[in-house]
Amino acid sequence: MPLSLAVVLGTMAAALVSMAAYALRGAEPDADAHRRGSRFVLGLGDFLVHWFMWVIRPAETLSLRLGLTPDVFNFAGLGFGLLSGVFIARGRLDLGGWAIALGGICDIMDGRIARARNTASPYGAFIDSTLDRFVEVFAFLGFAIYLAPFPYGPFAAAAAMAGSLLVSYTRARGESQGVTCKEGLMQRAERLVLLLLVCLIDAPLTARLGLRPGTTALWVVAVIAATTFATAAQRTVWIAQRLRGR
Repeated sequence: MPLSLAVVLGTMAAALVSMAAYALRGAEPDADAHRRGSRFVLGLGDFLVHWFMWVIRPAETLSLRLGLTPDVFNFAGLGFGLLSGVFIARGRLDLGGWAIALGGICDIMDGRIARARNTASPYGAFIDSTLDRFVEVFAFLGFAIYLAPFPYGPFAAAAAMAGSLLVSYTRARGESQGVTCKEGLMQRAERLVLLLLVCLIDAPLTARLGLRPGTTALWVVAVIAATTFATAAQRTVWIAQRLRGR
């Protein structure tokens, strides 16, 4: 068994064991995530949200004791995002996937640290959301290079990147007009999870199915492209209706 596949399977097994342990402990919702109304897959994956916050709680506690600031995680996340794009472009999807995972953890930690220290501010909100866009662009640029041998590979990656930015843009423009919108299926968390998973399973899955390496990644990137445009359109209509209703 390839080492990368063994690591993936081991990680999945550990995750399942920890989910069982979390459920047996009562699956208590995370207070911070509950206050923020954090959701995953239209609420169907909310168990996973609260489980994951439970998993990273020791890291959060240690970070607070060490005096780490939100900016430490902001810029660490940016670095992991850049690495993910480089690894993906070079065909090392497995390493790109782990970089995406670490960057995602940093993205969660920066906000939790800020709120725990009561230092949340407009500066922090701006830096967090802006660097998030950089991170996604890095990943999709990596896919645009990696998928270049496929006839529509670069187009799919470009469309996914554009759709992702449009999803964020519609929310930002709505909030600038006093309308908060978190509607839609393909939000940032869903996009990152899909990219993470396909980076880790593309090689073993395509080998198992006898497909060209990268085929699964192309399909997933194309799905992200289609669903992000649909989500951006849904948000546009949703926000416009409420602004017109005023």
